[in-house]
Amino acid sequence: MNTILIGSQWGDEGKGKIIDVLTEDTDIVVRSQGGNNAGHTIVSGNKKYILHLIPSGILRRGKICVIGNGVVIDPLALVKEIEGLRFQGIKVDKNLLISESAHLVMPYHRAIDERREHLKGKNKIGTTKRGIGPAYGDKAARVGMRLADLMRPEVFEKKLKLRLKENNLVLKSFGEKPLSFEKVLKEYQAAAKLLKPFVTNTVAYLHEAMAKKKNILFEGAQGTFLDLDHGTYPFVTSSNTTSGGACTGSGVPPNRIDSVVGVLKAYTTRVGEGPLPTEDVAVSEMLHQMGREFGATTGRARRCGWFDAVATRYATMVNGIDHLAITNVDGLDNVKEILICTGYRIDGRGKVLTIPPTDAEELARCKPFYKKMPGWMTSTSECKKYKDLPLKARQYLETIAKLTGAKLWIVSVGPGREQTMWI
Repeated sequence: MNTILIGSQWGDEGKGKIIDVLTEDTDIVVRSQGGNNAGHTIVSGNKKYILHLIPSGILRRGKICVIGNGVVIDPLALVKEIEGLRFQGIKVDKNLLISESAHLVMPYHRAIDERREHLKGKNKIGTTKRGIGPAYGDKAARVGMRLADLMRPEVFEKKLKLRLKENNLVLKSFGEKPLSFEKVLKEYQAAAKLLKPFVTNTVAYLHEAMAKKKNILFEGAQGTFLDLDHGTYPFVTSSNTTSGGACTGSGVPPNRIDSVVGVLKAYTTRVGEGPLPTEDVAVSEMLHQMGREFGATTGRARRCGWFDAVATRYATMVNGIDHLAITNVDGLDNVKEILICTGYRIDGRGKVLTIPPTDAEELARCKPFYKKMPGWMTSTSECKKYKDLPLKARQYLETIAKLTGAKLWIVSVGPGREQTMWI
């Protein structure tokens, strides 16, 4: 069984927790896009783990984790993450494989990312400044460097000289100091030695695993509306976060995929800039006061709002979502009246739109058309089975699933593994 799990909103839907739960019945977990601009938070027992590049399956014994060819890797950040897991007692050495075709995030990518964002001023995208966009830009321009290059010292040294020569000129134009060739070479060569045992042809490995009928879970980073092609461009990430990206980013063809699971919150959040039609200040303040909705990677407070069924319905179309996993239901436990966006009106007038505009400026002008539902006004965090949830909570969940257009499968009422219900 090969399953793709993706975010159905703007990222931060709680994918890490759902991946962790699904991994119990999975042999291999694959990360296929993005970089260390993403973060998955998993709570296991009394411990909290935050992962950025390594798939969440690393926390389960005997599971193989693969970082695929579609990921852009900062070797220094990856080494730090591996060492952090080892410090916490998590075994990595026999459980992690990294694609030799994955592209590298270099220091000049990070520096250029930061300067570009700064120069945009009020029109900034809200990037994490981790160099992800420039790294993907070099990949598309066919001047990027890959893990395979890093594994060959002479090749890497030669390519690094050429890339630094060009990018130091770019940095100089930004008023930045040039990067030291010797310093970068030393740091990356040290990382190469630590990463070498993990690097392999992961495409071949995955096809061998499929021939052996292994269960594979493809772990998405970010969310549908941060997709480079289908998101709220230009307020997006630099990779394909939708289900198709799992195929190109891993080398597993579409006809080998059995199911697509869409993860969504019981409300809507977004980190960074860009349109968010259902954004609501009162909802944001309520969730922040509860200590919720702060980014795992940056710590930034997320923007919050009511559930947007227009967006999630479109996400179902784009991704081919079969099943839904709804998280953070307990975040609405004390809300007396809950709103669900079922349509948009541009500038508050005209016909009701049931598909989001592809133009970000037009989407920013959309006003939500709401359906009201009563809240359940009681704690759900101790519920163990779906039938234990308050009737009004179940009615709410079934309504947003129906509006989204996929089958309700998993409900989560907290960060712990035990706070998960199967429908």
